Amino acid sequence: MFGFDPAKRLGHVQAPVRVVLWDGRDFALSDSPSATLRVKHPGAALALRRPSLLSLAEAYIEGDIDFEGDIGAAIRTAEALSRSTGDGLFGRSGPRAALHTRRGDRQAIAHHYDVSNEFYALWLDSRMVYSCAYFHSESDTLAQAQVQKLDHICHKLRLEPGDRFLDVGCGWGALVMHAARAYGVNATGITLSENQYRLANERIRAAGLQDQCRVLLEDYRDHHGTYDRVASVGMFEHVGLKNLPTYFQCVRRLLREGGAFLNHGITTSDTGNRSLGLGAGEFIDRHIFPRGELPHLHLVVKEMSDADFEVHDVETLRPHYAKTLSHWSANFEARLAEASAASSERIARTWRLYLAGCAHAFEQRWISIHQVLATKETQPGRSEMPLTRDWMYR
Repeated sequence: MFGFDPAKRLGHVQAPVRVVLWDGRDFALSDSPSATLRVKHPGAALALRRPSLLSLAEAYIEGDIDFEGDIGAAIRTAEALSRSTGDGLFGRSGPRAALHTRRGDRQAIAHHYDVSNEFYALWLDSRMVYSCAYFHSESDTLAQAQVQKLDHICHKLRLEPGDRFLDVGCGWGALVMHAARAYGVNATGITLSENQYRLANERIRAAGLQDQCRVLLEDYRDHHGTYDRVASVGMFEHVGLKNLPTYFQCVRRLLREGGAFLNHGITTSDTGNRSLGLGAGEFIDRHIFPRGELPHLHLVVKEMSDADFEVHDVETLRPHYAKTLSHWSANFEARLAEASAASSERIARTWRLYLAGCAHAFEQRWISIHQVLATKETQPGRSEMPLTRDWMYR
């Protein structure tokens, strides 16, 4: 019907899967398959003609194909099928033009974060921390690792009682609440998500922390104030490459002389700042993070330096995020039916692929994540930073 036989097309591909076609034929792509790919009808075979992570994901989201068994094996199979076309790992190069308006960014944030608070609560920890955790050992639970991450950030910033602390892109308020409760700061968080804004302030009031912290529904470009310490955790991925100068200049404007800034965000492993190829970048842009762009670490440090920050420390957390995502994916797998009920089957299928796929991407070093610690220094020779890093890991 389509001028190609899926069995012949895929015969040279090595992947841990058994393929079952609509007509009852089946064939294995390895000696020990741990997952099954079911192609439900002849039209669904089009996704296999020139497979990509986008075409395979969309066929799964629409129910044209199904995976049974280990979701990790399904992701590895999708990669193997996509690589069989000969396409490279990285695709389109260069930043996009004029996509990051205030209205556009609000819409993009709503697309990702306003599914429902109940949906995220199914697979995040009890604090609803939606960013890379920090594991001290392989046996740490996700909840332990998230508290350790919050402490790691607060410790790096050297928070002290009475400090004015700002969290840019604060999510459901876990960091501002932890910083207020454990370090005695006066904390402000800003978010563009109405769902996050409402639940964060509910949690702040329930914890009795309303005199020490608050969350505002506001764009970082519109916020005003002066802070001793600023953190941005998992937010600058939404900024856009062309807007990085504006982003870092806005943070600098909000920071007092000598103040510290920690930027925690996902980066690409491609020095040309290209989006992920094999259809991965298109899948994320279309279904998960509209308008999201990842810079390479060198661009992050360059833009921070151009904004007149002095960079003191860079830490790679890639293995930590691979473990974090594996925990999230496992939680999601365990509550897949509830995730469908809290959103829709289509959304649940999308996020099932996204969480497992991101775990794979971090494991394979396609992408990484870095914490960059910097200070605002305007007087030559002056610095409030300690002479060594001993304080950071005590």
